[in-house]
Amino acid sequence: MLSYLLFSCLLLSVQAQNCSVREIIRYTKRLLDESFVSCPCRETAVSSCSCLPIAEPGHELACFVEGTEHMLKNNISSKAIITWLNLTFQTQLDRNLCESLARGDQCRYHTKGNVKEFLNKILRTYQAINKPRA
Repeated sequence: MLSYLLFSCLLLSVQAQNCSVREIIRYTKRLLDESFVSCPCRETAVSSCSCLPIAEPGHELACFVEGTEHMLKNNISSKAIITWLNLTFQTQLDRNLCESLARGDQCRYHTKGNVKEFLNKILRTYQAINKPRA
């Protein structure tokens, strides 16, 4: 039983490492601290109030790629961090590094939200991966 628990912990730590969990959490928190306005999502807006996909479970990576690409195209601040996040999400999706998130390369979502809601979705998703399992 003890060997099973140790093996499970090792697998989780490898998965978390391949997913760049700690870095994504840190950078996402930094972006959230940068006073993004939590204005309502508007389909036609070209600002921090733009609508970004809030992913369905299992389609997070494709939606995170799509959302960060939209943020880069619309000149939202912290371009270096958003570029890093976008490349990280794209790599995870392309190489299937974060198995608990990748089911397909299409972004599927029921709702859209503003930048703050989108970043909170990223944060919650990676915090769930980082959470130790019993």
